[in-house]
Amino acid sequence: MAKSTGELTGVYIREHTKKKERNKKKKKQTEVVLLGSILPVLLFILWEFLSRQGVFPAYQLPAPSAVFSAILDMAATGALWEHISITVYRVFAGFLFGTIAAVLLGSLVGFYQKAEHIFDPIIQAFRSIPSLAWVPLFILWMGIGESSKITMIAVGVFFPVYLNLVSGILGVDRKLIEVGKMYKLTPLQQVRRIILPASLPSFFVGVRSGLGLGWMFVVAAELMGASQGLGYLLVLGQNTLSPETIIASIILFAFIGKSTDWLLKILEARSLYWQDRFAKT
Repeated sequence: MAKSTGELTGVYIREHTKKKERNKKKKKQTEVVLLGSILPVLLFILWEFLSRQGVFPAYQLPAPSAVFSAILDMAATGALWEHISITVYRVFAGFLFGTIAAVLLGSLVGFYQKAEHIFDPIIQAFRSIPSLAWVPLFILWMGIGESSKITMIAVGVFFPVYLNLVSGILGVDRKLIEVGKMYKLTPLQQVRRIILPASLPSFFVGVRSGLGLGWMFVVAAELMGASQGLGYLLVLGQNTLSPETIIASIILFAFIGKSTDWLLKILEARSLYWQDRFAKT
C-alpha cells in the first residue's frame, strides 16, 4: 500500500513538473510574440496618425486603414486568395527544387575535395550574376509559363543553401572525426552521427536565407508576364495608379514571408534541440 502511494505521488510530481514547464514555455513564447509586435504596432499607429494629419498625401502613401480596406475588398471577391495561393505555390516549388539541388551538390563538394575544385569555381561565378540578368534568358528558353518562374526562384534559393551547407561540412571539427575513427565508426556512421549534426546549424541558416531570397526572387519572376500573384498586384497597382494595392501587396509579402520563416525556425529548434540556445527555450 505504501509503495502504491509512493508511486502515485511520484507520478503526480512528474506531471506537475511537466505542466509547470509547459506553462513556462507558453508564457515565454507569448512574451516573445508581444515584444516582436511592439514596433510594428507603433509604426502603424504613427503612420495612421500622420496620414490623417495630411503629412503624407493619400495618392502617395495612403493610411493603413485604406490599405487594409483594399485587402479586405480583394478577400471578399476571392481574388486575394488566388493571388496568394499562386505566389506561395511558386515560392514553395522553387524553394524545394533549389534546396534539393543545393543539398546534392553541396554534399558532394563538402565531402570530396576534388569535387570542390571542379564545381566550386563555376558556382561562385554564377553566384555573381545579378538575379534580373537571368530573366530574359529564362523567358527565351522556357517562355513566360510557370517553369521559368519556378526556375528563377530555384536559382535564388540554391546559392545560400549551397554555401552554408558546404561551410558547415568543411567547418566540422576534425577532432570529432578522429574520435569517431577511434571508436571504429564507418564512414556512413561518421556522416550520420558526427558530420550531419555538426553541419545542421549552418544548413538551417542557409535554408532560412534561401527562403528569404525565394520571396525576393518571386517578385522578379512574377514580372515575367504573370497574370496572377502578389508580384502581379505590384504591377497592377502601378499601372492603375493605386498605391493602396502596391502597399497591400508589400504588407502581404512581409506577413507571409515572416510566417514561413517562423515555421522554419520551429523546425530548426526541434532539429537542434541539443543546442544550449534551444534547450533553454
